[in-house]
Amino acid sequence: MEGIKYKWTASFSEHFRYKFHTGMVAWAIHRITGIGLTIFIAIHIWSISHLGSGPESFNATMALYSTPLFKIGEVMLFAVIIFHAMNGLRIIWVDFFGGAKYHKKLFWALMVAAMVLFIMGIVATFLPMINLINL
Repeated sequence: MEGIKYKWTASFSEHFRYKFHTGMVAWAIHRITGIGLTIFIAIHIWSISHLGSGPESFNATMALYSTPLFKIGEVMLFAVIIFHAMNGLRIIWVDFFGGAKYHKKLFWALMVAAMVLFIMGIVATFLPMINLINL
């Protein structure tokens, strides 16, 4: 008895090339943002734990978080939270309400909504700072 033979119809690199699709990209980014949020929660708990070490320790930690690098991190955290929440809504809709037929349209509609929320959040966060600078 002979084994099953596979006839290559494409080159090796074409055969193993992965095609990125909306659902796969959303799945990957959702996992990455979930890991990022988990890391943030750990850092947040670590920061709050400095309250028990006295006000000097806590104030030093808060001073670190007021640097421009951490302000950029806050903006990135906001984007991660919005993406993770919107994609989570998409997953719920697809899993429980039969949305698999139009999950791509749902993904892009929710990403537009996420961008609107992100812009609104950035304006609400930084507009008071800009007004203080212009005074």
